[in-house]
Amino acid sequence: MALDALRRIEPATVELPGDAVPSEAERAVEGADRVVIRFPTFKDGRGFSLAALLRRSGYEGELRAVGPLLPDQVDDLLRMGFDAVDIERPDGPARNRNTGGAPYIYQPDPGAVTARPTALHLRALAARKATAEALARELDGATPEAILIRAAQVYGGRMAMLSSFGAEAALGLALVAEIASDTPILFLDTGMHFPQTLSYRDRLVKHLGLSNLHVLKPDEDEVRAEDPDGKLHDRDGLACCDLRKVRPLGRALDPFDALITGRKRYHGGERGDIPAVEFDGERVKINPFAFLSPQDVANRYKALDLPQHPLAEDGYASIGCWPCTAPSDEPGSREGRWAGQDREECGIFDPVRAERAKRAGAIRLI
Repeated sequence: MALDALRRIEPATVELPGDAVPSEAERAVEGADRVVIRFPTFKDGRGFSLAALLRRSGYEGELRAVGPLLPDQVDDLLRMGFDAVDIERPDGPARNRNTGGAPYIYQPDPGAVTARPTALHLRALAARKATAEALARELDGATPEAILIRAAQVYGGRMAMLSSFGAEAALGLALVAEIASDTPILFLDTGMHFPQTLSYRDRLVKHLGLSNLHVLKPDEDEVRAEDPDGKLHDRDGLACCDLRKVRPLGRALDPFDALITGRKRYHGGERGDIPAVEFDGERVKINPFAFLSPQDVANRYKALDLPQHPLAEDGYASIGCWPCTAPSDEPGSREGRWAGQDREECGIFDPVRAERAKRAGAIRLI
């Protein structure tokens, strides 16, 4: 097929026949955002090969398969690099009976042979990143109320709050209860919390009228296999956090694009310069209290008449699992966490997660 026969159907879209010469197709798609490969019949497999060759040559835009294809071919088409499949019939486009009449569209396949992210996924991550950066500029130095109100406007039902129900948790929970009361509250019940934390959680839920609490627990089979004696924290603290925090949270985050946190700059370490909104390579973190001081927090607790964590009076400034938490002399400090270990975070707020993911090929932003 000659290059001049490749029909352009809109400025950023190129349509190719399935039998297009690969070298000519590669030139034709330069600068295109979308490439449509048209199949003359479901028996013609040349479009499969063309898609794979375009992906190998570096094309990262959207690939769409169009033609009298079969529903049974959809999974294989997606694995070959297509992002979407339009199945044509004489009486019009076919509809996916399993999605209430919606056309066949791309869905991730974790069992695919290749782990290459699709162009649609890459563009979604890039858009999420750009929005977070714009919000960070807009909300630099803003009040917690302004940050949360704006986040609710942008992310709506795709936003949840992560709370440890620790020493400073009541303030964030009170703010969410006032501004976005239907926001899901995610609590990681690691099985290693102080009894005081669990009782404090129940007290705050009742005191603030929280109605959308989600209690996340580690997988019981994984715990039996990896921590049969309950002493993994002594052998490998990072592995214990991964088992009891990182993985359970990861399994719960699929419905959400953004996560509200209680992190503050005065916590120091890797939190020393956090913005109001940030992108971690996967999701957006909303940090309404990033710019407050310890005195600001104390004043707000007093003004709102919020109950203190029972362990606060015993000198616990930051409260997590009992094996990795100790009292601290400095209010607002996280020095009492993981004492004697060279770490500052449990892993759910890992600042190098995105870099590791990119190196592993799991996430590539465009």
